[in-house]
Amino acid sequence: MAVKWTGGHSSPILCLNASQEGLVASGAECGDLMVWGEDGTPLGHTHFQGADDVTSVLFSPSCPTKLYASHGETISILDVRSLKESLDHFHVNEEEINCLSLNETENLLASADDSGTIKILDLEKKKVSRSLKRHSNICSSVAFRPQRPQSLVSCGLDMQVMLWNLQKARPLCITNLQEDEMEEMESPQSPGQLLNPALAHSVSVASCGNIFSCGAEDGKIRIFRVMGVKCEQELGFKGHTLGVSQVCFLPESYLLLTGGNDGKIMLWDVGGEVEKKQKSPTKHTHRKKTKRTTGTKQGGNTHASVTGEEERGTMLPKLSIEHGEKVNWLLSTKIKGFQNILVADQTSCISLYHLKEF
Repeated sequence: MAVKWTGGHSSPILCLNASQEGLVASGAECGDLMVWGEDGTPLGHTHFQGADDVTSVLFSPSCPTKLYASHGETISILDVRSLKESLDHFHVNEEEINCLSLNETENLLASADDSGTIKILDLEKKKVSRSLKRHSNICSSVAFRPQRPQSLVSCGLDMQVMLWNLQKARPLCITNLQEDEMEEMESPQSPGQLLNPALAHSVSVASCGNIFSCGAEDGKIRIFRVMGVKCEQELGFKGHTLGVSQVCFLPESYLLLTGGNDGKIMLWDVGGEVEKKQKSPTKHTHRKKTKRTTGTKQGGNTHASVTGEEERGTMLPKLSIEHGEKVNWLLSTKIKGFQNILVADQTSCISLYHLKEF
């Protein structure tokens, strides 16, 4: 059963982030931002003027007290020791910001908005260095690639996934998820089964920088590999019965957390498939037998299935949690030495699940 962090927000929480020192920030509807201790104690609170939803929060890796937050069309930089006054703020996007991403050298901040535009803010010069306009609908998620401070990936409700290099104003590679969806529509399906469009909601890049994941409204999780100026889909599998709202790679691994509108949270190990595809570009038909153990995690509502690699060609999760609420944000972080999942959903509290058995 999840541990609940309460007493901070009064409206649904939309986003989460954790500092290297164990602090957790959460942003909610109506302009609320909270900072928490690693034991779930509320440490600080601020309410942004205008009461715009706080849609993304990011701690600075090099300065753990510095926090970036997007609310409406504005980016605020805050000191968590004194949240009431912003250190700085920027109004560079023309529509509501959905996602922030900081590059590894911490000189560039990307902000993706409802117009489909990604603004690249030079934090040293305090001005926009690039304006990336190619998405034809809402740009829902953007992520800089680790070890490549000039490269990022994005996805949007135009069903497109894009690879960018900031030396160019246009994407290096565009993948249309609708084409994948059309192939699925041509395949046999059960009567009455409806296919949701592949509106892309979330991207996450693995620590290696070359592998990234995308979650979409059709319930599929897609894994891509970047090869030079191209990116190709390595793997695609159905993970949720409704849209995949969040994807999140665990640090230094190919373990992938996903959260869905079906109220489920799953942990996948895509490393085996990624390495297999790297060794041989041809599709394997060999199907491995699976060891399967089913247990109950710390209470009655969390059902965990620990599985092997693949069964009948279908990816199976290492862990499946019946969270019960639509997932708004997923975060994997170490608290007191153990890996944990923090979940924001349609409620006003944060849920914490321990991963120490895995």
